[in-house]
Amino acid sequence: MSDWFSVTEVGDGVTLIQEPHVHPFLRSNTWLVRGSRRSVLVDSGLGVVPLRAALPDLLGDPDLVVVLTHAHLDHMGGAHEFDEVWAHPAEPWDQPGRGSLRGPALARVLGGDLDLPASLLEAPPSPAYRPDDYVLHPVRPTRALHDGDLLDLGDRTLEVLHLPGHSPGSIALHDRDRGTLWTGDVLYDDEVLLDGLTGSDPDDYGRSLRRLAALPAGAVDTVHAGHEPSFDGDRMRVLLDHHLAR
Repeated sequence: MSDWFSVTEVGDGVTLIQEPHVHPFLRSNTWLVRGSRRSVLVDSGLGVVPLRAALPDLLGDPDLVVVLTHAHLDHMGGAHEFDEVWAHPAEPWDQPGRGSLRGPALARVLGGDLDLPASLLEAPPSPAYRPDDYVLHPVRPTRALHDGDLLDLGDRTLEVLHLPGHSPGSIALHDRDRGTLWTGDVLYDDEVLLDGLTGSDPDDYGRSLRRLAALPAGAVDTVHAGHEPSFDGDRMRVLLDHHLAR
């Protein structure tokens, strides 16, 4: 079932995995970051199709660690397939009933003024697939991540930045040596979902944005976000100014 996923080699040990047949609202970016000692999967997609089984050559390493940026369904849907899941403890990882592929049902779960279509799949993974059978499996993280934690991948180190606002336990991962930042849904090249969202906090979000804006010049050359294409540090500054102005 690997045709459900698209795989793009980005370079510098980074691979982008996407689900192109999902409605854009839930079409997230999953990032495989390879190190000499350990590889990390940043988020895990929607979970419509088993991720690990579909991409065994890419994700079959038994030592692979999943790091979740937050607990929305399009980012944690495949996490239950993996032995090691690391995440911030402020998110509702183990709460059931937080996912649906039906737009109106999901809007009730997420909150906010969301006008979503009846179906959030643009094409099913198989003729027999029933969207109403979709389940967002709860997970129990095996390691709690906190602000300032360092993830040693061998030849690269990722620093955990706790950036609440979009959700209470949202995190980003910063590879300072390479100037690369994985932001989840804290920042991407579009309007970030926030107003009225269950668990969101505009004041916290403003503080998180100001923290990113305070990073030294040159600290971020590339941003790999949870949605939309990647962008450079100059674009990050433009987006930060835009969102802070809100």
